Amino acid sequence: QVRLVESGGGLVQAGGSLRLSCAASGFLAGINIFGWYRQAPGKQRELVVTISSGGGTDYADSVKGRFTISRDSAKSTVYLEMNSLKPEDTAVYYCNARSSRQSATGGYWGQGTQVTVSS
Repeated sequence: QVRLVESGGGLVQAGGSLRLSCAASGFLAGINIFGWYRQAPGKQRELVVTISSGGGTDYADSVKGRFTISRDSAKSTVYLEMNSLKPEDTAVYYCNARSSRQSATGGYWGQGTQVTVSS
């Protein structure tokens, strides 16, 4: 079992920055992909970015150049640095952990952290 705990969300003005953290614990041996997803009210959950154990990343076009994913393997923590935030970035942000053989849906999810960007 894997437990994911997100933190760092909050209210920020457009153009501001936030840093989200996802602390992972439990049996992580089979986990080799971490990701951030978000869900805005009335919309489907969507990919923000993933990072593999090899360091490869995959960003959504809407956040390229503004968001950066990183990880601290020693702390089993994944970060999402969000800059130049826009009102359309407002959503609940979820951390996801999975093996490369799983889809995101089949992996583990955190409880989510709210990010609100005011105009």
